[in-house]
Amino acid sequence: MEVRIAHLYPNLLNIYADRGNITALRQRCIWRHIDVSIHEFTLGEEPDWDAYDLFYISGGQDREQNLVCSDLSLKSSGLKDAVEGDAVLLSICGGYQLLGDYYRAADGNTIEGIGLFRARTIAGSKRLIGNVVIESLLDGGRLSLAGFENHAGRTYLDHGQEPLGRVVTGYGNNSEDGGEGIVYRNAIGTYMHGPLLPKNTAFADYLLRKALEHHHGEPVELESLDDSVEAHALAVALKLKK
Repeated sequence: MEVRIAHLYPNLLNIYADRGNITALRQRCIWRHIDVSIHEFTLGEEPDWDAYDLFYISGGQDREQNLVCSDLSLKSSGLKDAVEGDAVLLSICGGYQLLGDYYRAADGNTIEGIGLFRARTIAGSKRLIGNVVIESLLDGGRLSLAGFENHAGRTYLDHGQEPLGRVVTGYGNNSEDGGEGIVYRNAIGTYMHGPLLPKNTAFADYLLRKALEHHHGEPVELESLDDSVEAHALAVALKLKK
């Protein structure tokens, strides 16, 4: 089997060690003897969108996100077409915000997103910081996911848009409606840092399986791995309180 991953803006968007999500996907492929190729794309570089099965974009500081915003807007149609073709997308924090309709800063300045997600983000006066646990329903299964959040933005989903999960501990999208993240087709946005995938291995495998099915055009069943260490780390994280 084979899977191709595009890592967008890794030199600009990589806070809270979120590059570890790419490391986790790569290693889980290696353990299963799945051929995996990972290519990085930054400002002025555009992937062949049809050639990749999974896209990854993380978050960064305001200056870096402003740089990415201008560049990403030029590439938006390609990324949207890839998602409509059932490619997988994982976006974290600032990357999640940039894929929505807009981000309105505390000074009133509005940064236009690409509108892949029907959601808007408005800066709040207080940062939402701490450990976060959510219950997520993906493919009819129930997953408990644990991570760390640190964001000033309050993200509100349009009516009919589905969150990644419901908050058990923490703040989530906006600390008001109990939702965290967003899911559209195989595209996911979330505020969960950590990095997220090393300790949430079932979620990592969900993304990997969807990416493999995109590449091969048929259902894929992944070989089981010994995730006892990761399962223990998750169990500890699930007990943490904000």
